[in-house]
Amino acid sequence: MQLSELYKSTEEKMSKAVDAVEHEFSGLRTGRASVALIDGVQVEAYGSRMPLKQVATISTPDARTLVVQPFDKNMMSAIEKAILASNLGMTPNNDGKLIRLNIPPLTEDRRKDLVKMARKMAEDGRISVRNIRRNANDEIKKIEKDNDIAEDEREKANKHVQDLTDKYVKEIDSALAKKEKDVMEI
Repeated sequence: MQLSELYKSTEEKMSKAVDAVEHEFSGLRTGRASVALIDGVQVEAYGSRMPLKQVATISTPDARTLVVQPFDKNMMSAIEKAILASNLGMTPNNDGKLIRLNIPPLTEDRRKDLVKMARKMAEDGRISVRNIRRNANDEIKKIEKDNDIAEDEREKANKHVQDLTDKYVKEIDSALAKKEKDVMEI
């Protein structure tokens, strides 16, 4: 493996780790309605488990409400059961055509818990980025051992990988700061 390939591969993996953290953040409640809040809900439909967004249209008519409109009206009770089973802390209101989910305002304690969860997600992302760095550095040592590069090139390569690590850890930190701000705003 050439160093340029290693850099590209490492950068792609680190970028995916940042994307994964940002995706996890999108599932955290901020007190505002977001379709991402119910992304993980699985509905028992047509003999198998399906994501909610495959059996219904989900919209946010205002900042405190999610509306779920099933493609098939016969799915209403299955969707309600799935939402209740997902422990989102929201009670579905079924009017026969739509299911409305009112998002209760967050308490101060709940906001602090959400910030702790976000910090844990960010730390997991940082650990993932550092593991990718470790693997890249191991690969660089292997390349040096095979006499494909000299010691000074190895040092440059390690510094390049560390710069990538710093860049992506900084991205995770800025995403965390943004999420903390969103959660703590009233």
